[in-house]
Amino acid sequence: MPTFGAGGRATDAASLGCRYMAAFHGLIDQARVRGGEWVAVHGAGGGMGLAAVQIAVAVGANVVAVDISEDKLAAARELGAVRTVHAGRDEPAEAIRELTGGGAHVSVDAVGLAATCRASVRSLRIRGRHLQLGHTTPAERGEVALPIDVMMIRELEFLSAFGMAGQRFGTMLNMIEAGRLEPGKVVSRTVGLAQAGEVLRSMESYGTLGVVVIDQF
Repeated sequence: MPTFGAGGRATDAASLGCRYMAAFHGLIDQARVRGGEWVAVHGAGGGMGLAAVQIAVAVGANVVAVDISEDKLAAARELGAVRTVHAGRDEPAEAIRELTGGGAHVSVDAVGLAATCRASVRSLRIRGRHLQLGHTTPAERGEVALPIDVMMIRELEFLSAFGMAGQRFGTMLNMIEAGRLEPGKVVSRTVGLAQAGEVLRSMESYGTLGVVVIDQF
């Protein structure tokens, strides 16, 4: 396991990049996550996913982390996830409904694959809220087929977030100053600029854990 939060204030600030801010806007403003709710995060071990885990935990939600990597699930537990689902061994939606006693109040697709988006929607309880944070891949070409009848019968909401408006930074920064959020803990490692290509190639196959920060130029 990597040591999360390694580095200094500059590394912490770098981790706030678009993924952390988008996760904050999505969970707090769009999905309206409240204390005591069940929040499922599909693709919990990437930068967006771990940010979503930490933010949901910070507002008092019970997080179920979903991923296909034991290391990534362990990282989500380290940041406060109370339950984990290995999507390579268990059917995620069914497992989440069982773990939460009927389904998540909020379910996040932090990946953007058709499979994770549909699993997220099917993970929800009646009047649950799906939050789309992951962009689709070239395979989806920007379109994903969804179980519309299930969404209608359960009265589900489909929400999304893209970045965060400047006027909302204050709330996030206040939570960081108060110690409620620690964005540096989603950083798994730092690298030099010469290693950037290797990291980007790894990201294409979801091989990175959390956020990787370049701190040597």
